[in-house]
Amino acid sequence: MIPNTIIESYPVILKSYQKGTTIFSEGETALFYFQIKTGTVKMFNHTEEGKEFVQGFFKNDMSFGEPPLFCDSAYPASAFCLTDCSIYKLSKLSFFQLLEEHPKIHLKFTKLVCKRMVYKAKIMKELSIYPPEHRILTLLNHLKETAKSNTLYEVNLTRQQISDLTGLRVETVIRAIKKLEGLKKLSIKERKVYL
Repeated sequence: MIPNTIIESYPVILKSYQKGTTIFSEGETALFYFQIKTGTVKMFNHTEEGKEFVQGFFKNDMSFGEPPLFCDSAYPASAFCLTDCSIYKLSKLSFFQLLEEHPKIHLKFTKLVCKRMVYKAKIMKELSIYPPEHRILTLLNHLKETAKSNTLYEVNLTRQQISDLTGLRVETVIRAIKKLEGLKKLSIKERKVYL
């Protein structure tokens, strides 16, 4: 998101996290901007029944957890390292200074936050009224749009990750994907899903 040369010109810490480490927990005060140099992070909530609901997966060069910095609120979800990670950690004050001094980066963040809000609105609608096939197709189409792919798009999510992102059981995801393949809405080649 922020070029390394720019973020490294501010008082940033490049912190190493081991796989399985919680970076921050839901409800904690948001005090830092986080950007992944290497690794994979998931953001998630737990439902009252203890089921995990994944808000998103974040990889190299992606930021996560920044919206609460803009509205002085707590983190709405927890962040967890799925792999060993190297993550830039920049204080809120320095992050805002960076945005003031780099208006093009600030505009990129505005667009990013808007895209995430649109995605959340789509998912909320899907979870409340649509059948599993529709939920999955909406998620996959969103990923394809985000990747700006006009060709055959390979979905780089496991069935478990699709389950986590849609609130469906893995078995339901497997059946729904097979049904969508039968309807020619997607294709499966060597266990990979393509759209």
